[in-house]
Amino acid sequence: MKIIKYITFIFFIAGSSLLSGQEDLNNYLREAAENNPGLKARFNEYMAALEKVPQAGSLPDPQLAFSWFISPVETRMGPQQLRLSLSQFFPWFGTLRDRENAAIKSARARYELFEESKSALYKDIKALYFNLYFFDSSTDITRENIQLLEVIRKLAEVKLESGLVSALDEYRISMEINDLENQLLLLNDKYLSLETEFRNLVGSDNIGQISIPDSLWLDDFSLGRMQAMDSVLSGNHSLLSLEFRKAAINYEKDAAEKAGLPDFRIGLDYIVTGRGDDNLSGKDAFAFPTIGISIPIYRNKYRAMVKEAGYREEASINEAEDRVNALETLFENAWRDYRDADRRVKLNEEQARLAENSLRLLEEQYSTASINLEEILRMERRLLQYKLEYEKAKADKQAAIAFIYYLMGK
Repeated sequence: MKIIKYITFIFFIAGSSLLSGQEDLNNYLREAAENNPGLKARFNEYMAALEKVPQAGSLPDPQLAFSWFISPVETRMGPQQLRLSLSQFFPWFGTLRDRENAAIKSARARYELFEESKSALYKDIKALYFNLYFFDSSTDITRENIQLLEVIRKLAEVKLESGLVSALDEYRISMEINDLENQLLLLNDKYLSLETEFRNLVGSDNIGQISIPDSLWLDDFSLGRMQAMDSVLSGNHSLLSLEFRKAAINYEKDAAEKAGLPDFRIGLDYIVTGRGDDNLSGKDAFAFPTIGISIPIYRNKYRAMVKEAGYREEASINEAEDRVNALETLFENAWRDYRDADRRVKLNEEQARLAENSLRLLEEQYSTASINLEEILRMERRLLQYKLEYEKAKADKQAAIAFIYYLMGK
């Protein structure tokens, strides 16, 4: 019963560490969403695009004109002295609506680019977090191997005192320990470099010591290959941005066609009249309404506007097709990496277990002088390799899952 309770306690601690690690990562993602300067720049670009909507849907400013008669025009009521004219231009019916819709779709395309940047940021932070875990766990594994070599060195010292081996065994063990200690320093330098990059991506100076779990979770991807591919094609933010941009170009094309149609002008004139020669009191006059239209006779300009919109529309279609092809390639590579990492996790876990059992047997045989030291050192290196490869596979698996989620727009 005590053994069962102890095992249950160990699993509880391990599970708590995994949940804590996932929650810590989610907290870092929230911090990055609020503080990353690059992400803030994309959001401000979206907000700027939103401000173009009221600009596109507004009428041109009214025009006010003032005319002073140097030589007053004599009328029956008196001389006309000055004229005030107020006029307003109106584009062809539906032009403002098309321009406004184009601005709305362009703003939505900018928003999808912001979401794309956020998904890319989350993917990069996750990948860095998993790398930090790998280097942190690699440091622990290397230290454990140094301790293991220290135990073997003590065995060699005992055998040396008994005259069973030469000092060469002790020298070789010391060389192995020195190599691992140098490897520890390199791992620490790499960790510090990644830690700086991680903090810069999060964009906050208040995250303190980065929390790394004792063991990385081994969650599998929840969707099948075809379901994931469908989610990529329907949810990828860069692809959605291209779709909204194409819709904006369609509205711009409609607005360009309407630009070749007449604009209307409605105005009001107010004429100030002075006192006449026959002592008639001057009477000001209104001229309302004054109606006019523009005559778009320079057709080359308008035809070029329509052609430009057509070429841009075709370009957006080609770009979307190219992006779909690129996404399919990226997904297949990510799916391959995910499957490969999943296999490596299982393989290296089993290989590390076998190597550890083999090393234990070799230590026992070495203590009885039935084998030489070379066999132990060779197996110790393989055990270190399998343990490191196991942790690397765990990190690679979660990084591949994060990349697939990024392609899906999550």
